[in-house]
Amino acid sequence: MKPTDRRGALRAGAAAALAGALATACGTEPAPAPAGHRPAPAPLAPAPRRFPGQPDEITHGPRDRPRVALTFHGQGDPALARRLLAQAEHAGARVTVLAVGGWLDTHPGMARRILDGGHDLGNHTQRHIDINAMTEAEALAEIEACAGRLRRLTGSVGTWFRPSRARNAAPAVLRAARRAGYPHVLSYDVDSLDFTSPGAAAVVRNVTGPVRAGSVVRLHFGYPDTAAALPLLLADLDRRGLSAVTTTELLS
Repeated sequence: MKPTDRRGALRAGAAAALAGALATACGTEPAPAPAGHRPAPAPLAPAPRRFPGQPDEITHGPRDRPRVALTFHGQGDPALARRLLAQAEHAGARVTVLAVGGWLDTHPGMARRILDGGHDLGNHTQRHIDINAMTEAEALAEIEACAGRLRRLTGSVGTWFRPSRARNAAPAVLRAARRAGYPHVLSYDVDSLDFTSPGAAAVVRNVTGPVRAGSVVRLHFGYPDTAAALPLLLADLDRRGLSAVTTTELLS
């Protein structure tokens, strides 16, 4: 090769290297990840928050603002769950879903569906068994198992924890929840009793009778009566001037 050709080749090679470095620096050509590296999921769900002035176990929000929180236990037929979420969104409502870890294992896409709708997503234990009957160590393991599913799917342990098969948490469960990263346990002051399949009209009555500003309402995915009742329930709340918001919004 002639000297002039060699110098030209060297200049071309240097220019190519510089262009590659600039492209990488500008982010147009990211460096390959190390073998076996799995990036953590981008956080989709906010972390649990402490609300000053609120007790360890929250049953309702402020009574002086026209808001209520509809909370759903997340398990059952995912098609019915999507129907309920769509009904809420159509009415401009946002809800809180306390998901069972085993349900998320079977239907992992539901976590993203809930968050994409602007709803709260929280922890309702891994197996949905009587958590108040457990020791503190057993309760902690049950809570952390579901928290791990939520973290894997969303980058967060979820916004809330609600004990399974109990309206109120035993002291050991309250301690376990705090150790798992949840400053508050979420209870409720209005029970729809939809899990008894009483019919849509009864579900509506069970809520609209006692509900008032600040109420936290217990409902469930997985029951057709709930899906039949929800549009009627939301319409009744709207007539009263009550907005259905997430529990985070209720307390903020």
